[in-house]
Amino acid sequence: GKKVFKIDASIPAKDGIFDDTLLGAFEQYFQSNTKLHGRKGKLSDKVKINYDDNVLTVSTTMRYRKKYFKYLTKKFLKKKDIRDWLHVIATSPTTYELRYFNITNDEDDQEA
Repeated sequence: GKKVFKIDASIPAKDGIFDDTLLGAFEQYFQSNTKLHGRKGKLSDKVKINYDDNVLTVSTTMRYRKKYFKYLTKKFLKKKDIRDWLHVIATSPTTYELRYFNITNDEDDQEA
């Protein structure tokens, strides 16, 4: 059957952390790094990746684990050096959301 996974980036997009170029890069990252039959970037019509309204949607007829898309999202955040501020939270059986860590100290103090 067809499965649809969603990654909601509206919280960081609203604050401008995810600007349009980063959102484009996020979609591009998924296009080129999602594996199909063990090969990156060769997604046929079996896997469709769309981005609209700050939500990345992966619709597929193949069997993927939801955790795989969490893994890809975390890898992308690490690559862009924003892994320290955002984490990936499951909000429903097929949806993840990017949220901020609850940091209590001041923003001037940015030692990680």
